[in-house]
Amino acid sequence: QVQVVESGGGLVQPGGSLRLSCVASGNIFRINVMGWYRQVPGKQRELVATITSGMTINYADSAKGRFTISRDSGKTTVYLQMNSLQPEDTAVYFCSLKFTRYEFWGQGTRVTVSS
Repeated sequence: QVQVVESGGGLVQPGGSLRLSCVASGNIFRINVMGWYRQVPGKQRELVATITSGMTINYADSAKGRFTISRDSGKTTVYLQMNSLQPEDTAVYFCSLKFTRYEFWGQGTRVTVSS
């Protein structure tokens, strides 16, 4: 059984920062991809950033230059440092874990950017 648990969301003012964390546990293949996605009501879930177990990173254009994804080496813990947050970053942020043919999602953590 695999569990994915996010934390770190909340309310922040425009221009502020937040750091999201995600811990995956269970029977996980060592070669895997972890990532962050976000979703607003009425829209599809969209990619924010991914990082492989080999530390290869991919960012969505909306995240480049403001967000930084990282993970603990050899572990299934991933972080998303979000700086210069704007109201359009308001969403529920989901952590994902993928390996072989399996894909797991956390329950999401809400980020609200508002003054």
